[in-house]
Order: sequence, then C-alpha cells, then structure tokens
Amino acid sequence: MPQKKVRNVIIIGAAGRDFHNFNTFFRHNKNYNVVAFTAEQIPGIDDRIYPKELAGEDLYPKGIQIYPESMLTELIKKYDVDDCVFAYSDKPYSYVMKISAIVNAAGANFWLMGPKDTMVASKKPVIAVGATRTGCGKSQTSRRIIEYLVGMGFRVVAVRHPMPYDPDLNKQKVQRFAEVADLKKHNCTIEEMEEYEPHVVTKRNVIYAGVDYEAILREAEKDPDGCDIVLWDGGNNDFPFYKPDLTIGVADPLRPGAEVSYYPGEVVARMADVIVINKIDSASLENINIVRNNLREINPNAKQIDAASILTVDKPELLKGKRVLVVEDGPTLTHGEMKIGAGTVAAQKYGACELVDPRPYTVGELTTTFERYPNIGTLLPAMGYGEQQMKDLEKTIANTPCDAVVIGTPIDLPRFIKIKQPVVKVGYELQEIGTPTLKDVLDEFVAKHNLKPRRRRK
Repeated sequence: MPQKKVRNVIIIGAAGRDFHNFNTFFRHNKNYNVVAFTAEQIPGIDDRIYPKELAGEDLYPKGIQIYPESMLTELIKKYDVDDCVFAYSDKPYSYVMKISAIVNAAGANFWLMGPKDTMVASKKPVIAVGATRTGCGKSQTSRRIIEYLVGMGFRVVAVRHPMPYDPDLNKQKVQRFAEVADLKKHNCTIEEMEEYEPHVVTKRNVIYAGVDYEAILREAEKDPDGCDIVLWDGGNNDFPFYKPDLTIGVADPLRPGAEVSYYPGEVVARMADVIVINKIDSASLENINIVRNNLREINPNAKQIDAASILTVDKPELLKGKRVLVVEDGPTLTHGEMKIGAGTVAAQKYGACELVDPRPYTVGELTTTFERYPNIGTLLPAMGYGEQQMKDLEKTIANTPCDAVVIGTPIDLPRFIKIKQPVVKVGYELQEIGTPTLKDVLDEFVAKHNLKPRRRRK
C-alpha cells in the first residue's frame, strides 16, 4: 500500500485566526506540513517567524516563516502547495473569492475551516460575543454582559481575540491583564490597549489574550481570582475560538447589508442565539429595518435586542463653535470602513463648527495608512501597532491646527503620547432599548446552567 502523501499547506492570515487554526488542527498533525504563513491587513506582522516553541519542535524545529500575502502565488509554486487556508476576518465576499481564484489559478485548493476543527471546549460555561463587522460594538456589549454577571455575583474571566503584535511571539503565548500596569508589562500597542484597558480599569474582571488559545483557556479557567464563566470577546467579525454555550452577535445598522456580505460575519449572524442591533440611536429607520429583516431571514430563531451606544463626554464646553481634530479607533476606520465613530458623534452633538482634515499634516506610517485607505476622510485613525506608528500619530496630531482633539478611542491616549492641544475624551457604553434585554438572556443562561453566585454586588 503506497504511503499517504503529506500535504503542503499555506495559512493565509493576519496574526490571529491563522495561528489559532494552526495550533488546533495542524500543529501535531503529521498528515500536513505547513510551509508558510502569509500576513495581510495588519502592518508590520510579515517577515517574522512563528517560533518553534509555539509551532511544535517535533514537526517544525525551525519554526514557520511568515511572508507578505502578495507573495502567495510565488509561495504556492515554490513549496508545491496542496492547500491554502484562508484564516482572517472582516473581508467582503468578493475579496475572499478573489484570494480563492489566486490560489486555484496557482494549482492549490482553497480552504475555509469551520468551528468543528477549530473550537476548543471549556470546563466552564462560555458566553461568546461576536459581530457582523469590525466596530459594531462587541467590546461594549461584552462589558455590559460582564456588568450584569458581576452584579449577580459571578466571577467572569474575559478572553480577547488575539492581537499578537510583539516581534517575540513566545512572550505572548499567554497574557493576563488584571491592572493597568499589565499593559506596560506586556508592551501593548494602542490597538491592544483599546481592548484590554476598559476591562481592567474598573477592577471588575481580568482579561486574557495571547497566541496559544488552548493554553490561555486552561489558565483562565483556573484564574487566581476565580472563574465561574468565560466570556469570549471576539475580534473583527470572527466566530469564536471556544465552543460557546451562548452566542451573542452584534450587528451595525450604519452598515446595512454587511451582515450578509462579509466573511465570517454572516457565520456569526447565522450561529448567534441572540443578536444585538446596536446604534439604533444614530441609524435611520430604513437601515435598521434592512438589518433586522436580513437577520430574521438567515436566523429566524435568534432573539433580537435593540441597543444604543450612549456617549459620555468629559469636557463638552471645549467643543461648541470649535475646530476639532477627531481621533477614532484605528481598525474601525481602516478595514472596518466606518465613516463615523463616537468622537465624530460627540463633536457634532456638542456643536463643533469644523472637523479638521488631518491628511495634509500626516507623517510616516500615518501617511501610508491614508494612501492604503483613501476613504477614511476627515478623521484620524488611532494607529498604534508599534512604536513608530505611535510616534507618527503623536507628530500628526501636533502638526494639525485645531482648537481641541477629540479622543473617540476607549483608552486614555494622552497617557501614551503627548498632545499639546486641549483634549476631549469620549466614552461609550451599550444601553438596551425596550425588551428583551441582555439581563433577560443572562437570567435564562444562569438558570439553564444552574450557576450559583458567589456573592451579589449592588
């Protein structure tokens, strides 16, 4: 009987789902040989090596090289590749199938992996939060869920979708964030801090992240502060890495139709037990109904919850009649393709007379960002995937003539970069409108799993 051929594989990714798919399915699978990762979407993550310590030294003693996605055709031919796994998120179907065409034309199979081969089971009940696009409001939904559960007396440990941007991936195998000092300890980028900081500043829960999500889950389950429930705080519009007992999706009526035209956002919408239609306070009734009807058509059994993003503004008096520079969450403006964020809404609500266009004043990598995403418009994305981007962000803000800088990101940006202009900080939290509410859903979840609270908090 002839020996079965080992299949050569490239995993096409963006330093997140790609590593997870490898770890859960390929790492110790002798039927496959992963010859390369490719990287896109996130700047500065190609030209690295997925280290042997994470890859498994038995099959990958030299680790696995990461290349730019632009080299995909060349790599398929060079390594006689059989299968290419597409493993990143928040892409329109036309883009996904374009990559499929490139892969097929080069002679390889195109592969989208699903939950059965990639989800890790937990010993604790898991609530997963995902979305149909980047910037829908997953994180504020997660915080709202945690607020309810902690108030009921449960210890919740959050686990965030990966953002391993440090050059040394071994240092990011398992990360635990329990206080603000941990952000510095783990050399976090702005993008990482935007997700982790809101969890730890309240002292209500810890959050884990990193690279090896089975190892992360095992540490989270035995967290020293206790763990009753694991909350998966998804990234982009990806489906969960952990097998959920309750799946909550978030949809955005400011981008109607995206819930049925982006990968894998439609997967999230179809698998959700509950779908939160967020931002109904700022979307048109027509667009809200488009989203609502699309969701009912593809997932008629999901409960729909209406919600608004409620803004808080620390110094509204600095906005009226002023020329302001609005800094919004970076990924939401770039591959999330949003034209408006919390900072913009606050500036308009409190009477700013002009949103200053930052494009004439950008430097370095911020200039490159606008070249790559020309439709951002008169907003400044808080790009901070590395030290140089943070320096370029600082200089761009300093160069821009304005009366005030409106910070629409979830972190205290002036703590990390110097801003000479007056700063207005904008926060946003989820508020359900009408019924059902998230608390109704969580009460059912607690009863179903017979969970007993440690103590109740007011």
